[in-house]
Amino acid sequence: HRPTAIPARGAHSIPARAAVPAVLTRGLHLDGLADTADGLGSGKPAEEALRVMKQSDIGPFGVITLLFTLLAQVAALYELYAAGWAHGAAGAAVSAVAARLALTLASRTGVPPARPEGLGAAVAGTVPTGAAIAVAALVAAVCASGAGAWSGPYAALRYAAAVLAALGAAHLLLRHCVRRFEGVTGDVFGGVAETAATTALVVLVLK
Repeated sequence: HRPTAIPARGAHSIPARAAVPAVLTRGLHLDGLADTADGLGSGKPAEEALRVMKQSDIGPFGVITLLFTLLAQVAALYELYAAGWAHGAAGAAVSAVAARLALTLASRTGVPPARPEGLGAAVAGTVPTGAAIAVAALVAAVCASGAGAWSGPYAALRYAAAVLAALGAAHLLLRHCVRRFEGVTGDVFGGVAETAATTALVVLVLK
């Protein structure tokens, strides 16, 4: 029987644990997610939407997206840590790995930059497609095998599904951004990473 609650002291530490990735990236991925949401939500043509994304303030779409993303991450981590410290730590690690894999796939050959300068231009198209797919498949297999050895075949399927779902959700966002902005930017990379990380956590808590 899985516990339905964790001690109050542990519960208070969940938001802090969810904040660790933001601290390590200095909030760049969350900022990119918010800017991407504002650009997509503006409904404007590519050039004007990119100008919206470059503004220093965060608009309503960005605020709402950040709010729901962070709430989903904290809620998912709470559930995972409720099942035990090891489950929570493993979930956090897998979500971080999925985010980095999503960035690798977003940098693959054939994904154009939206601007001639910036992070998007420096990174877009730098990873061969075959290598990106091979790395994603290998890491998903490693996550699954590690979970299987630790908790059994059902856990292996869950962790593999979490990574694959994360990459699928990130790909959908990437494809939409390429269509709307005519390429990728540093903000889009941040949005892709946060989308993958959040999706992985949510899938891990599904029964």
